[in-house]
Amino acid sequence: MSIEISNESGMDVVEEDLLDVARFVIARMDVHPAAELSMVLVDSDTMADLHMRWMDLPGPTDVMSFPMDELEPGGRPDAPEPGPSMLGDIVLCPSFAADQAAKAGHSLGHELALLTVHGMLHLLGYDHAEPEEEKEMFGLQNDLLTQWYEDLRRAEREARLAARDQQLLGKTGFVDDPDK
Repeated sequence: MSIEISNESGMDVVEEDLLDVARFVIARMDVHPAAELSMVLVDSDTMADLHMRWMDLPGPTDVMSFPMDELEPGGRPDAPEPGPSMLGDIVLCPSFAADQAAKAGHSLGHELALLTVHGMLHLLGYDHAEPEEEKEMFGLQNDLLTQWYEDLRRAEREARLAARDQQLLGKTGFVDDPDK
C-alpha cells in the first residue's frame, strides 16, 4: 500500500490518522493492497481554484476526489484477478473542514477522517447525485467511519491491557526472558 500525503495547507493536521483511515477503507473495500493513493491538503484559495477549474463552482469546498483507474469494490466475478493500481488523488481543505467541524460540534480530526472516507468512496465510484446513491454512499461512509473508530478503541484497549499485564508480570517476578 502506497499512500503519499502532502500537507500544503499551512495547518497542523495529524497525518497519521488520515493515512490510517485511508488504509482502513482500502482494506474494507477489497481494494488491492498494493494500490496507490495520493492525498493533498491545501489552503482555501487553492481549493477554490480547483473547485472552479474542475467543477465550475465558485469558492472552496471540503474535499475533491480525482480518480485515476476505474475500480469496483471487490471486483467483478468474471474479471481477472485485479492487480495494483493508482486509485487517484484526494484533495482536502483543512481550513474549510475546520469551519464545518465547528458548526457540527466535533473535532477537526473527526471531520478530516470523515472527508477522507468520503473522498475514498468517490475514488471507488460512489456518488451522491441521486437520492438512492446518496443513501447508499452516506450509509457506507458512516459504517466505515464507525468501524474505524471501533478498531481504534479496540487497539487502545488492547495496548492498555498489554501494558497492565507487563506491569503485573514485572511486579511478580515473572518474565519471558530466561536471562533475567
